[in-house]
Amino acid sequence: MYGLEGRKAIVTGAAHGIGRAIAARLLTEGCDVGILDFDLAAAEATAESLRKDGGKVAVAAGDVSSSAQVEAAVATLRAALGPIDILVNNAGILKVGKLLETSEADWKAHFSVNVDGLFHMTRAVAPEMVGNRKGAIVNIASWMGKSGVASYSAYCASKFAIIGITQSLATELGEHGVRVNAVGPGLIVDTKMRDESEIKRKAEGLPDAYERAQAIPLRRPGLPDDIAKAVAFLSSDEADYITGETISITGGLWND
Repeated sequence: MYGLEGRKAIVTGAAHGIGRAIAARLLTEGCDVGILDFDLAAAEATAESLRKDGGKVAVAAGDVSSSAQVEAAVATLRAALGPIDILVNNAGILKVGKLLETSEADWKAHFSVNVDGLFHMTRAVAPEMVGNRKGAIVNIASWMGKSGVASYSAYCASKFAIIGITQSLATELGEHGVRVNAVGPGLIVDTKMRDESEIKRKAEGLPDAYERAQAIPLRRPGLPDDIAKAVAFLSSDEADYITGETISITGGLWND
């Protein structure tokens, strides 16, 4: 256990997959958790399931690409939970496609959700952390934010941006007692994003996740809880001298 009892966390995109696993892990660690997702019905269902294991879970609907919706959703969660100690910027999208085949709309969508969403959420939550002189922000990047991969140009570009923002923000907020780190998931299964990606890869005759996992030193794909464990650590005082880092959780797929 990482000693997060009594802390208040917001996790974006927490209705499914990695976000849900993060919310569940933070609850286990003693946090009260706010789920922010554009799919209100799915978020409510997730919250109801998580409440069965104890802990306080609040829900707010919002599209992170909209600053107005983010402000309203954060206000709702803050009213339900109190001052926010932990922000996990997890919401994101992935559309597989080579750069020359990527539409302008798909290109912009990656940045609107993956990058602008982080910008809006951080601006809505971080000032309170600065005022309280404490807080932890964990951004969900990707191992593809460290190495370009064919057919993922737009996604890679957005995740490279997240790592850059993480490093810059860490230098800006460090003197105020706020730490900013990122996690770079590798080949993670049991997520909607992975399922959608696998459909496109199959159509292109590309190997699936389990076939690709045989090239990973640990010989398995990752699970959402593998990411949740790292987020819990980075959110805790056990990581109180770590900031500006992006920790790859890849089973050895990517070493940096």
